[in-house]
Amino acid sequence: MTSTAVARPEPTPFWSALFTDRRIAPALGLGFTSGIPFLLVYATQSAWLSDIGISIATIGLLSELTLAYKFKFLWAPFLDRYDPPVLGRLLGRRRAWIIVAQLGVMAALAGIAFGDPAHQLAWTIVFSLALGFAGATLDLVIDGWRITSVRPPEKQAVLSSWTEIGWRVGNLAAGAGALFLADRIGWRGAYLCMGGLMLPGMLAAVLAPEPPSDLLPSHLARAGLVETVWAPIRELLTRLGPAAPVILLLIAGFRMPGYVASAMAVPLFKHQGFSNTDIATVTKLFGFWIALGGTFLAGALIPRIGMLPSLLIGTVAGSASHLSLAYLAAHGGDGGTAFWTFAVTVGIDGFAYAFASVVLITYMSTLSSPEHAASQFGLMTSLCAFPGSVLAGFSGFVIERTGFTWFFVGTSLLGLPVALLAFYVWAKVGISDETAARPVAAH
Repeated sequence: MTSTAVARPEPTPFWSALFTDRRIAPALGLGFTSGIPFLLVYATQSAWLSDIGISIATIGLLSELTLAYKFKFLWAPFLDRYDPPVLGRLLGRRRAWIIVAQLGVMAALAGIAFGDPAHQLAWTIVFSLALGFAGATLDLVIDGWRITSVRPPEKQAVLSSWTEIGWRVGNLAAGAGALFLADRIGWRGAYLCMGGLMLPGMLAAVLAPEPPSDLLPSHLARAGLVETVWAPIRELLTRLGPAAPVILLLIAGFRMPGYVASAMAVPLFKHQGFSNTDIATVTKLFGFWIALGGTFLAGALIPRIGMLPSLLIGTVAGSASHLSLAYLAAHGGDGGTAFWTFAVTVGIDGFAYAFASVVLITYMSTLSSPEHAASQFGLMTSLCAFPGSVLAGFSGFVIERTGFTWFFVGTSLLGLPVALLAFYVWAKVGISDETAARPVAAH
């Protein structure tokens, strides 16, 4: 029969998928492991660095330890093309790479644990860079598994949301868990415990169904080094056509305000006099449930109102929420209600951040082709991370001149041109879950 365009699918019931889709439980476990490394590279570690007296300017510069997350697209094509030795034959390409990356995360966390940043900061930097590389690779292969497991791409919202829920649990462990453990058994013990949390994710990788679309087209199997890297980029640009520049610019700017603000969030909390336990309680324990609310809302809303309206809401909410951090900087330490001011303002920011994250993940997933899933999604996430992360490296210097309050007002204002761009893509470009559906052959 001839190929026909896919009609917009009915929204997948969000809650029933947990019991009817065998991919959901492994996705929760894999999301859990992917939520652990990134915080431990810099964000949680910034509390450790603050405790030992590292200057705010140096801590801001060390946000560049997440460098691998900006450039992971460079090695993503090789993860799409090659199987890891031995494990590839046993588990399939994507699941095998997941386990290899998890082992790399465990080794890097052990290296950081046995370092001493107060006296050997270079040791901590080297192993933190290694952790960033392993964590970025883990993100790539889990995203590749997720994207190729669900076709058509318009059904990505539910699996993306459940994977994000797992990520939130891992984020809770690497944030609140590590901070609680640091106050009780020290930072070395905390980092070693985080390494042990990779084990449940390895079990999830073994239980996860291998996607049926892992075999590459023959022309890619014969490709050389340059073609391996360039082919996914060329295919994406060709498929997006004239709209490619504006879509990629939107992706690049979407989370830029969030990256800049997040780099200085923990230093703000420490500056306000909150303890590691206070920070863990608000940002991770209380914040965990707030973030789940944002994740659930995104997973339920996207299939109903469409991708691009959700994208516009996400970028407006994500940037405007930084005003709550500005309020905290100005008033958070005042009087006996300081802790509750801390909780409410951080909750507002966390809810918006979670909603915007799921929206962006789903949008980029719909733009990724099955044969280049890790490569193209990795390219777009690197593009998303790069501008904000570069600016975040200068955040400490900005705060030294403006103070925390005006810094967070500024990060909120960064979102205005991005929101205008999102509106333009929605109104003029028109690539959405209705028009982006790919033709498939009827069986």
